[in-house]
Amino acid sequence: MRHLMSPLDFSVEELDQLLDLANDIEKNPAKYAHACAGKKLATLFYEPSTRTRLSHEAAMLNLGGSVLGFSSAESSSAAKGESVADTIRTVSCYADIAAMRHPKEGSTMVAAAHSSIPIINAGDGGHQHPTQTLTDLLTIRSLKGRLDHLTIGLCGDLKFGRTVHSLIQALVRYENIEFVLISPEELRLPSYIRHDVLKRNNIPYKEVVRMEEALPDLDILYMTRVQKERFFNEEDYVRMKDFYILDKAKMELANKDMLVLHPLPRVNEISVEVDDDPRAVYFKQAKYGVYVRMALILTLLNISVED
Repeated sequence: MRHLMSPLDFSVEELDQLLDLANDIEKNPAKYAHACAGKKLATLFYEPSTRTRLSHEAAMLNLGGSVLGFSSAESSSAAKGESVADTIRTVSCYADIAAMRHPKEGSTMVAAAHSSIPIINAGDGGHQHPTQTLTDLLTIRSLKGRLDHLTIGLCGDLKFGRTVHSLIQALVRYENIEFVLISPEELRLPSYIRHDVLKRNNIPYKEVVRMEEALPDLDILYMTRVQKERFFNEEDYVRMKDFYILDKAKMELANKDMLVLHPLPRVNEISVEVDDDPRAVYFKQAKYGVYVRMALILTLLNISVED
């Protein structure tokens, strides 16, 4: 039995197989429509979510399975003080696989240690968000045709942004990757990722404050929102939330084939006027999220579909 706690749980070869499977699902949805008939996915979301929860549920439904679960801690026995370990022991009696999101770092690992079914980490605090990373990798590979020889700008909340942390860890395993880290001083990438991931793997990177300075050199611009829920006080959030706004004028500075990704939800860091730009692929990205989660469910349940 395997769990997905981090994008590093899969080797590069396994990632390629997973992304190949996701591409096949995109092209041949009918082939997989009954692959998980009789299987149940539990979505254990202690934190609010739209895309991550619904895309996991859509993935299982598209595979012919069924779903059960809760969408907030208040609507679960956590409100009565039940531990994560006891919750997952119980849910293991009801479902075949579970996707879990929790505000505390490491909570999904606690669940995996006590579970008798595969656990998918659907986000644990500011730590990891591996299924979003799989979505990002599928989006980039499908639209760019490669996951190597890329200059990637990461913009916004690099301190608390778990999607950013997971994506960096996944991409450093590919050749000729460069990062441009675009953030205010207060939201810089944590030092442990700079030292333990980027420097240790000899990955070129530079840190800039102005988005305009970075745009002409990028193959990918990965925008993130400033996350109100990660701030300790309202004043700091208000000061940071409008620091970066991508608009039409800034897009004029970028390469004609640069892609703009965003894990969503968007607040105001990408102007709606950018949505019609063919380089803005964040809604396509949300669609790829269903395909890759379908592939992940099949992989963790060890289900293969013959032609």
